[in-house]
Amino acid sequence: MGMLIEGKWTERRPAEVAGRFVRPESQFRNFITADGSSGFRAEPGRYHLYIAYNCPWAHRTLIFRKLKGLESMISISSARPDDRREGWRFHEGFPGATRDGVNGCEWLHQVYSLAKPDYTGTCTVPTLWDRKTRTIVNNESSEIIRMFNSAFDAVGAKPGDYYPAPLRGEIDLVNEFVYAHLNNGVYRTGFAATQAAYDEAVEKVFAGLDTLEQRLSGRRYLVGDAITEADWRLFPTLVRFDAAYHHVFKCTWRPLASYENLNNYMLDLYQVPGVSDTVKLDHIVTGYYSIARVNPNGIVPRIPKLDWTRPHNRARLGKALSAA
Repeated sequence: MGMLIEGKWTERRPAEVAGRFVRPESQFRNFITADGSSGFRAEPGRYHLYIAYNCPWAHRTLIFRKLKGLESMISISSARPDDRREGWRFHEGFPGATRDGVNGCEWLHQVYSLAKPDYTGTCTVPTLWDRKTRTIVNNESSEIIRMFNSAFDAVGAKPGDYYPAPLRGEIDLVNEFVYAHLNNGVYRTGFAATQAAYDEAVEKVFAGLDTLEQRLSGRRYLVGDAITEADWRLFPTLVRFDAAYHHVFKCTWRPLASYENLNNYMLDLYQVPGVSDTVKLDHIVTGYYSIARVNPNGIVPRIPKLDWTRPHNRARLGKALSAA
């Protein structure tokens, strides 16, 4: 996938380092706040979220939008998973994909050019847009979920704090581990351009899975006794693992299904009310197998028949608790 250079679309990709995939830093880093002191007040109907159901980074924002009851406050546009000629495309033609009803842009890079005509960088989902000032607020998923977690509480969001103050230090540490080993680790594996880079990355992915398998052997959730942000940052990677990363990203040592604790933990989270609505397996499989650099022939396999509603065994480790 290409990028914008001084507002012009190009097929150039961000640079690699010794064959290793390096994720570019997000550039729009403003915040929505309850009081508007940031310049972006939490107001129903003001903001629009550009997403792709196949993207795990966008997925985490969809989960928080659902859990906090923000669907009527924050509208979305969903990209097609099967057309990446100029990045993310907002157009019908694939079930669940939509047009951009706010700016009328067909490609996400056009939205970035609206916000900053001379923008240089990648154009990523999720992208949070402000209708009032007609600019991008933020395109960093870890920050968007923090806004959704609390900024809209005073204007009708559902109760629930997935980043409670007493647990923030531990949540941050777990997030850092999960990002390095899994969230970004699968991409470092899939996009490795040398054998050495691949070997290094894939070993880190499975070291991460092994560590988390052990962590979840005696506790239901990653931090504390209730679901937190840490769980929702891990879940999008787990739910994609066997359907996409195991094959197309060459994470082939073991399928997630062979990890008893992690697999049942994933089922536990999937079955939280509303979460299944955010998972579109057809988008996930089509999206990853449509990435030319890892699947140049573009053959998309049949969507696997996975039953994520079957019983799990996690209740033995503790009562299901909502975020407090």
